[in-house]
Amino acid sequence: MADCPALELEFRSPRDASLPDRLYALLDDYEPAAIHEDESGDRWRVFFRSPERRDAAAAAISSTIGPRLIHSAPVDVPDEDWARRSQDSLRAIEAGGLIIAPPWDVPKNGMPVIIIEPSTGFGTGHHATTRLCLRALRRLELRGARVLDIGTGSGVLALAAWKLGAGDVVAIDNDPDALDNARDNIARNGAAAAIDIIRDDLASLRIQRADVVLANLTGAVLVRFSTELRDLAVDGGYLVLSGFAPDDLPVILRAFADLQVVAEETEGEWAAICLRA
Repeated sequence: MADCPALELEFRSPRDASLPDRLYALLDDYEPAAIHEDESGDRWRVFFRSPERRDAAAAAISSTIGPRLIHSAPVDVPDEDWARRSQDSLRAIEAGGLIIAPPWDVPKNGMPVIIIEPSTGFGTGHHATTRLCLRALRRLELRGARVLDIGTGSGVLALAAWKLGAGDVVAIDNDPDALDNARDNIARNGAAAAIDIIRDDLASLRIQRADVVLANLTGAVLVRFSTELRDLAVDGGYLVLSGFAPDDLPVILRAFADLQVVAEETEGEWAAICLRA
C-alpha cells in the first residue's frame, strides 16, 4: 500500500497572527494536496503529491520561518483513504444561512443544505475563511447574478452562490485534483447543469466579467493579482476576498485602494473584506 508524503508542523505559542498566511503563501509554490489543522490551528499536517515536493517545502520552511516552529518533520502516512478518515469527525455547520454538511451528517431542518465530501480539495466550510466568505455572500443580492469563484477548491462557495440565486456561476481552479472534487460535489448537489467548471489560473484567465468575484486565496496571492481580480468584476460589481490575517488588512486594502470597502469581518485569526468596483 502506498504512503502519502506529508509534513508535520507545530507553531510556537503565542504566534504571530500573520504566520499562517505566510505559510500558506510559501506552501502554495509546492502545490500541497491538502492541509489539515487541529482545532487550535497550532498543529498542521500538510500532504504533498510527491516526497520531492514535500522535502523541497520542508527546506523552504526551515530557511524562512523555522525558528517560529516547535516541530517540523517529514512523515509518510499510510494511504488508507486518509482524507476521509482524517475528517470523518466533521459535522454539519451553519454559515451565512446555509448548512454545510458532510454526506454522513445531513440535517433535515428546512434550511438550504450544501453537501461537501471531504477530500483533497479545500473548503469543507469548517475553515473560518470559508465561513467569512459565506456570510459576505449572504449580504449580497445574488438573484440572477454572474459569479466567479476563483480557486474554487471543493466548490463550496460556487455552490453557495448557486443556492443563493445566482444565475450564472463559474468555478475556477488550476489544481486538477481540486477540480475533480469540485465536480463531484457540484454533481452531488444537483448543480452540474448550473455551474461551469474551468481549469485556469489568474495569470492567464480570460473570461467574461462578473457581478461578484469570490477569491478565498492567500494574502500574497491577492496582492500579486490585485489588478487581474479587479478586472474580473463589472463596474458596480463586488469582490469578496479572504484567506489572510487581520494584521494583513492594511496591505490588502492598499492593493485594492481604488475600490470601495463595503464590509470587513474577522473570525479568530482570519479576515475577509467585501469591495465594490
